[in-house]
Amino acid sequence: MTTTSDLQSTQPSGTPQQPKAKKRGFVWAFFLILVIALTGYAVWRASQPGLIPANPNAGGGRGGGRGRGNLGPTPVVVAKVKKAVVPNYLSGLGNVTAYYTVAVKSRVDGQLMSITFKEGDYVKEGQVLAEIDPRPFQVQLEQAEGTQARDQALLANAKVDLERYKTLLAQDAVPRQQLDTQEALVRQLTGTVKQDQAAVDNAKLQLTYAHITAPITGRIGLRLVDPGNIVRAVDANGILIITQLQPITVLFTIPEDSLPQVLSRVNKGVKLTVEAWNRDNSKKLATGTLVTVDNQIDLTTGTSKMKAVFDNKDSALFPNQFVNVKLLVDTMANQMVVPSVGIQHGQQGDFVFVVPPGEDAKVVITQVKTGIVLEGDQTSISSGLEEGDQVVIDGTDRLQNGSAVRIRKPGDDGMGGGRGRGRGGRGGRGADGKAGDKTGGEGRQGGGRQQ
Repeated sequence: MTTTSDLQSTQPSGTPQQPKAKKRGFVWAFFLILVIALTGYAVWRASQPGLIPANPNAGGGRGGGRGRGNLGPTPVVVAKVKKAVVPNYLSGLGNVTAYYTVAVKSRVDGQLMSITFKEGDYVKEGQVLAEIDPRPFQVQLEQAEGTQARDQALLANAKVDLERYKTLLAQDAVPRQQLDTQEALVRQLTGTVKQDQAAVDNAKLQLTYAHITAPITGRIGLRLVDPGNIVRAVDANGILIITQLQPITVLFTIPEDSLPQVLSRVNKGVKLTVEAWNRDNSKKLATGTLVTVDNQIDLTTGTSKMKAVFDNKDSALFPNQFVNVKLLVDTMANQMVVPSVGIQHGQQGDFVFVVPPGEDAKVVITQVKTGIVLEGDQTSISSGLEEGDQVVIDGTDRLQNGSAVRIRKPGDDGMGGGRGRGRGGRGGRGADGKAGDKTGGEGRQGGGRQQ
């Protein structure tokens, strides 16, 4: 006889569990799709500048029936849009170079007897810097002068004989050939005397070269040869190096796309102003003018090289110093300018919160097109704003399109309202001084702090 338990044991064990497994899989799939949909909606909503939810600004009483006081309009700081003259700068990287650099070398061979400068001194053109032993050149000068004196005496004697031969020839006392020979001798000795004069001048020049002078006005670097050494005109390094620092030049580059804008001004004869700033752009070092533009573009970098000259009276610039360069190409008048902190950024572009005039003001999100960023954290606006518009520069984190605001002065921390206590139907006062919701029980609300 077959029992009920026997019949149940003969049925397959997996048959009643398959529908439950399928149902459970559908539930998990639906839950996963719901999570993905909510996440995508939250991301989309956060990316819309006009849909940023404002934080609740309400305070509440605490007691038997909990109540919240309304903090009122959000306090904000605004700045008015102004018209200003906006300079158009092109920025580039520059390297300071000396206006002139001269390696001073000896032009004669000899022993370096003395130097008359100190390393780092500023010297003037023509100033004596060093002296080569002048005695060998003094001897050469005396030899040349002696030879010249002898030849001059021979020339003078030859000229006297020539005059005699001319007289004798008129009397037919000498042949014509003897007179011609004497005339040739006079010309020969005249040439010899000229050679002697050149030898004297050369000896004097060598003696002058024994005193080394500064070829330019500038600053002396470290000396390369010490006194007592033998120096030669063929030495590669020389004795010292002089660099002219006043004026001084800066070589810098700008992108090739900006070159036509610069050339259009240069070709009109405009002297463009160039500013040199330190490495982190925190201090202006000097102001100069653009001298020239290179005749070709660097293919490896796509930039054009330019040269500017600076007076450098205060020696703020030094050769091989790295500087940031700002080239003033043009100035634009009547441009709208707002503080840079008031400009917000979103997926739809840059925008600002504009506060219309009136007591019950509500901010309006306005799309703007920004231009040049100026010194002092100011930015020019090419479209979207008019002169006199009030732009929120502090308190934007709790605003959305249409939020009610209250204009406060810069430096005011937004502290307001006092501490209130209510019993049996009186709630506390909020930060704006207004009464909270009337609820039962005892409530206490302290003044809130707003940014």
